[in-house]
Amino acid sequence: MVNRPKVKHDALNCLLRDEVNKQLAHGVKPDFSAIDFRALHLQGLIVDGIDFSNSYFRMADIRGIDFSTCNLEGASLHAVSISGCYFPKSLSAEEIRMSVEFGTRMRYR
Repeated sequence: MVNRPKVKHDALNCLLRDEVNKQLAHGVKPDFSAIDFRALHLQGLIVDGIDFSNSYFRMADIRGIDFSTCNLEGASLHAVSISGCYFPKSLSAEEIRMSVEFGTRMRYR
């Protein structure tokens, strides 16, 4: 079992999530490739079609996010709670499990 510290829900985390959701609602898609999201509270983030390739999510709260249309090639989910998440169909459950448990970078097959 992975030790998961409590993720902070501070004002800066909420501002990030709210601002990204507002930009997405206006058709602006940020490039989140190779970004460090370590320990951020991202639950509730709308991520349709966003590029998260090579990003780092260690201990982030991503519960319930629908990543099904996102690029997660090379992203790492070490010690992340993924309950309720959707992932791209081409990303195997084993790749996701290995990334959560050991921090490996996810690869599509």
